[in-house]
Amino acid sequence: MNIKFGKRSYVPGSSNRVVALVAGQADATIIDLSNKNKVMRKHADKFNVLPMFDVEASDEALFANLDWIKSNEKDVQIFVDALLSTWGDMAKDPTVISRETNPDGPIGQLPKEILGELDNFYTEAAAGGLYDAEGGGRKAAEADMEWYSKAGQLEGDPSTLNIEDFWYLAPLDAAMSK
Repeated sequence: MNIKFGKRSYVPGSSNRVVALVAGQADATIIDLSNKNKVMRKHADKFNVLPMFDVEASDEALFANLDWIKSNEKDVQIFVDALLSTWGDMAKDPTVISRETNPDGPIGQLPKEILGELDNFYTEAAAGGLYDAEGGGRKAAEADMEWYSKAGQLEGDPSTLNIEDFWYLAPLDAAMSK
């Protein structure tokens, strides 16, 4: 192969990178699992999935105003506890989502082609570490800081920055202690 690293281009949003890839405006990109599956379902004759280096950074994160989190501490804790429990269950058996989800609820509104792939999606996602049984926590936060620092979006040496200046981990810490 005669692959040469070209000029980097940061395009926010996995769906935007899919559009660029399918339109021929990008030859290679990083996309999330859901969009990877969509590309391969529709364009498997044009694209291949390359192996990815291990990345501990968060792919998904919860965001909320810190004042709101603190004033709704009990509700936030219930939510974080439930997410951590679900991710732990998914690590043991990714089919838990399709087995325990009410088909008459919001997930039942999804198109049949998506519903039919839920077990495969969550199995692949869990195997790939997308749903960390420990909620990502400090490990993901440290990796995020390193990633954003290398991308030029965070100033300073990530090893000297205080994670808790950027992330509020108290609800996850409380859930992990249970």
